[in-house]
Amino acid sequence: MKKKTNSLWTHIRRSPYQSIAAVLTMFITFLLGGIFLLTTGVSFAILQYFESKPQLTVFFLEKAGKPEADTLTATLDATGKIASTKFVSKEEALAIYKEQNKNDPLLLEMVTADILPASLEVTAKDPRFLAELEPVIKKADGVEEVVFQKDVVDALLSWTNAIRNVGGVLAGLLGIDSLLIIMTVIGMKIALKKEEIDILKLIGASPWYIRKPFVVEGGLYGLVGSFGAWLIIMSMILLFRSSLVSFLGSIPIIQSMLGNMLSTNSLMVSVGFFMTMLISGFLLGAIGSLVSLGRYIKL
Repeated sequence: MKKKTNSLWTHIRRSPYQSIAAVLTMFITFLLGGIFLLTTGVSFAILQYFESKPQLTVFFLEKAGKPEADTLTATLDATGKIASTKFVSKEEALAIYKEQNKNDPLLLEMVTADILPASLEVTAKDPRFLAELEPVIKKADGVEEVVFQKDVVDALLSWTNAIRNVGGVLAGLLGIDSLLIIMTVIGMKIALKKEEIDILKLIGASPWYIRKPFVVEGGLYGLVGSFGAWLIIMSMILLFRSSLVSFLGSIPIIQSMLGNMLSTNSLMVSVGFFMTMLISGFLLGAIGSLVSLGRYIKL
């Protein structure tokens, strides 16, 4: 085992600049790919958080109330596009108003339940359904106003789609670039060892015995590059953790993970991310080597 390790190290050391180029390419690929993966996960967590919140608020006329809300709820349920509804009576609206303004007594004077409208909070199964539900709600009896932050929802959806599409294309291009670099480096290593490979063929060495050092070498490039990328990403998370918590602290899953880095959820995500990076790095490097071997060595 020690002899094989020394042979591999000698193999890499003979062409250090090629090896460094391969590792750096893998490092950049997995650094940007890892950041894209985490950013996509955070964006989906934010989207799910807002999807769980009331996305449409229906305010009723002064004389309208629970009966009109029940009729509207039945109409919305028939569409199959809503996840939940919640009726807020005048008294409940007053309690919410008092809680929100408890530190400002002047705003509480002369405010009674009678002047506050009853409302219905509507959550859709998918934010894209909101535009279809709005005209249905406006036609209902007793509805005075529909508060629908369409711009916010559309911007959130566009942001999530852009991250997924742009990040996916970028990660794909970097992956292809890494494969090409590995193929080139391994191809040059094969050319340098052509005589040795021919001798191994003549003495009856198995195809896998000849290929194995090159596959392991390519996998090692990916392993080292992905490990370095993981270290940088985790260092950035730890460095900016307090800022991320203050900015995204209202989202429970983000708060639970970043608020306590030693929690079970945080450790599971960290270990999963670590293993994903290392396994992907090794596989990418090994695949690049196998493709190069298929082109340059006929066994």
